[in-house]
Amino acid sequence: MAASSMRSLSSDNSKYLQAFHLFLERSTEHQCMQDFIEKQFPDIISGIGHGKTSLNVLGIGSGAGEIDLQLLSHIQRKYPGVRVNYDVVEPSSEQISSYKERVAKKSDLDHVNFTWHNKTSAEFECEWNDRKEQKKYDFIHMIQMLYYVKDVSATVKFFQKCMAPNGKLLIIIVSGSSGWDTLWKKHSHHLAVCDMNLLVTSWDMKQILDAQGAKYEHLNLPSFMDISECFIQGNRNGELLMDFLTEVCDFCKTASPEMVAAILEDLKLPGCSQKRDGKILFNNNLAAIVVDP
Repeated sequence: MAASSMRSLSSDNSKYLQAFHLFLERSTEHQCMQDFIEKQFPDIISGIGHGKTSLNVLGIGSGAGEIDLQLLSHIQRKYPGVRVNYDVVEPSSEQISSYKERVAKKSDLDHVNFTWHNKTSAEFECEWNDRKEQKKYDFIHMIQMLYYVKDVSATVKFFQKCMAPNGKLLIIIVSGSSGWDTLWKKHSHHLAVCDMNLLVTSWDMKQILDAQGAKYEHLNLPSFMDISECFIQGNRNGELLMDFLTEVCDFCKTASPEMVAAILEDLKLPGCSQKRDGKILFNNNLAAIVVDP
């Protein structure tokens, strides 16, 4: 059983953001997404805007907007002069503020109208269902956010319903062959101190979509995270990374020494990590799933 003093990392927004930003520094996550956006994303959106004077785009769990604006730049390049109505759904007001600051610094957004929704995807779903005219979207993206919903299948099904006839739904999620899958399948019963769906991977998404008879494409996005500091006792960065890996706030201080030791031992195993150039690199592989209407 989880120790009673253990609490979810997501319950401390400041600590979560610290851990998340360190994760981005120590991982190739953004780089692998940027490679995907540069090399494969243009083909994904090649059919969403033919003959249209405006496009509706929806970002779910967009964070501070860094990836959103990269996607948007390719949409603008593909469809120059076309007006883009961009709805952003993000529950963190701090992240929305950062997103707005990022937008304010860009000079090429004359044809883009942003609407920010400071709410969860479930709250947005209620709002959408209450409208008399239910807006349809030419492109929807859900990047690394399905862990935060209570019912993954129902959430995906709802956003499929929001797609325009030639639209695309892009889901980016951890791969079923990643270290996350190995770690959480073994230790979730000890670490489940939050409502997140931390066990959901690309394999689960494929099962959900296959059961629906949905048409989709599955793409692998290789990524890793340097977790070497996790094995230096008392190292602040290592402890923050352990918080991120376990989704437990102050994990090394609140979990039993036996639990900390067991997870550190498993993090070294081939199913989770590999050793390279004196570093321990966690398998952070992602998958991009592109769903058709």
